[in-house]
Amino acid sequence: MRKESLLIELGTEELPPKALKSLAIAFKDGIQDGLHDAELSFEDLTWYASPRRLAVKVTQLVSRQEDKVVEKRGPAIAAAFDDSGNPTKAAEGWARSNGITVADAERLTTDKGEWLLFKANVEGQPIESLLPDIVATALKKLPIPKPMRWGAKTTQFIRPAHTFTMMYGNEIISGSVLDINSAATIRGHRFHGDGEFTLTHADDYLQSLESQFVIADYAARKQQIIEQLAKAAEAEGGVVETDNELLEEVTSLVEWPVVLTASFDEDFLEVPKEALIYTMKDDQKYFPLLSKDGELMPRFLFVSNIDSKDKSQVISGNEKVIRPRLADARFFFETDRKETLESRLSSLETVLFQKQLGTLKDKSDRISALAGQIAELMGTNTAEAKRAGLLCKTDLMTNMVMEFPDVQGVMGMHYARHDGEPEAVATALDEQYKPRFAGDSLPSAGTSSAVALADKLDTLVGIFGIGQLPKGDKDPFALRRAAIGVLRIIVENKLELDLLDLVSRSATLFGGKLTNQDTSDQVVDFILARFRPFYQEKGIDVDVIQAVEAKRPTKPADFAARIEGVSSFKSMESASALAAANKRVANILQKNGISEAGKIDTALFEQDEERQLFSALEDVEKTVRPMLDAGNYEEALKAMSCLRDSIDAFFDNVMVMANDDAIKKNRLALLFTLRRLFLHTADISLLN
Repeated sequence: MRKESLLIELGTEELPPKALKSLAIAFKDGIQDGLHDAELSFEDLTWYASPRRLAVKVTQLVSRQEDKVVEKRGPAIAAAFDDSGNPTKAAEGWARSNGITVADAERLTTDKGEWLLFKANVEGQPIESLLPDIVATALKKLPIPKPMRWGAKTTQFIRPAHTFTMMYGNEIISGSVLDINSAATIRGHRFHGDGEFTLTHADDYLQSLESQFVIADYAARKQQIIEQLAKAAEAEGGVVETDNELLEEVTSLVEWPVVLTASFDEDFLEVPKEALIYTMKDDQKYFPLLSKDGELMPRFLFVSNIDSKDKSQVISGNEKVIRPRLADARFFFETDRKETLESRLSSLETVLFQKQLGTLKDKSDRISALAGQIAELMGTNTAEAKRAGLLCKTDLMTNMVMEFPDVQGVMGMHYARHDGEPEAVATALDEQYKPRFAGDSLPSAGTSSAVALADKLDTLVGIFGIGQLPKGDKDPFALRRAAIGVLRIIVENKLELDLLDLVSRSATLFGGKLTNQDTSDQVVDFILARFRPFYQEKGIDVDVIQAVEAKRPTKPADFAARIEGVSSFKSMESASALAAANKRVANILQKNGISEAGKIDTALFEQDEERQLFSALEDVEKTVRPMLDAGNYEEALKAMSCLRDSIDAFFDNVMVMANDDAIKKNRLALLFTLRRLFLHTADISLLN
């Protein structure tokens, strides 16, 4: 059977840059699903994308489906014929639907009975008849929130479409999507290319477009930008201030990337670099340059979509564009410094945090009080924590943050320093939002940690307290992120803080504003539930997490220590047998309704195995008690592993459910003591 490369391209007006990659991948997935559903085999499938096109290339695609035999089972023989052996109406109707008579049907015999059977030879269809529907279906499934119409057409897409190509080898496959007929016409670069050119073979797609100044391979285009940026930065003696999100957006904005270097007046460097960087990156899609020691240089890089003959004109134009934006930032900075952060406290009363929970001033007062309490528990400066908590939202009322919301916190830090606030207070105003995202750094000092915890807990307790729990993927107050932040700060800093205590303290500060009677338990459970995805990302087995969850330790640092201990224990040779024994003990105790310790009477022991297990338990408990008190669960579980032989001998030789009720209860009490010892760390009966 013939096998060739297939090229599918939809040429459009400039697609939304932040959606380009997701659109291209979704288009590729839709084509792939369609080919699989149509049972068309191929070797590989790749997506391409640039601002004016979505494309998919399929290699070694078969030219048609394989012929196949389709079996259609009919009524059971008992239902297909009456007592006289004549076909029933059900059998005749089934036969007619398949274009045969009942007499033509075959028989299918299995161990469950016998049925009528029709075998149909289905001839495979060529890709010419299948591809148009596959492509149309893939386009309909694209994640397009707001489709648009253009011209006099009634069709809709995310942007106006102009060309459509389905080329199999060197042949055009006829068909149409969005009222555009398939043709070999491809559009090159809007300015450098020939406008339109004719593609001669599917395998020539990338090379043909490159000759028209279009790099259609998204990954290759992104890599070119990275390399050009690095080269330009090296030439300036600096490094690029970049991030992947900006790189992705710029890659989606250009078809022929050309990195150029521009500059701005050094006077602008008086403004905090964060504000300037935000202005350059977010507003203009520029790449700031930093010196080797991390200071902002009065230079920036930008990616042009044209290779101009007079690059100085392009550079000059971009310098003119950035100048007023930087001037705005300087004006805001200079104006804001005329008022202290403390003087802005009253303005927080004009902004609602949440209508049932009060204003930002109310929230700041609560954060201040809670941060002070947390600082005291941590043994850090209480006064500084309270001061930082009080001022933590004041920079939201500055001109700079109102204009550039992403610099909240960091501008508070700079303004606090200008106001003469203690450095710990200034740093806390910036670090209150940490960690902002997965993998982000944590607050660097005690005061910062206290404020960050207080802020996140206040939001969690407040929103849960008015019954607005997150549902599904809806989480408008980012409560999941706040919960994970709380865990990370406590766990990674090894803070001896109890969630029950922290949540109770926070709830008290709301006075009578909270209406949910289960607030404390719900918030604690919600935070603890974040441990599962948190540890699964680290490769910890689910059963290990479940074993610790069963104990519901409300001190996150203690929870983490138990996870570490149980994870280590699970890798030991004796772990499987001890887990099985704990499971057996748990089942016995549950069936007999034993939920509290009974007194063990050694005089009732009848067998040596009972005495040996009791003696081993006494010795081990003396050994592990200091370990458990110190939170050294890993060593405690290792010490408990020596009980394996005594436990095995007990179950091999002792009948727990003895006829004598006193002896039975004594043996159940012994098992309860064993179970309780392991439960000090986790429920290891849940380990697989």
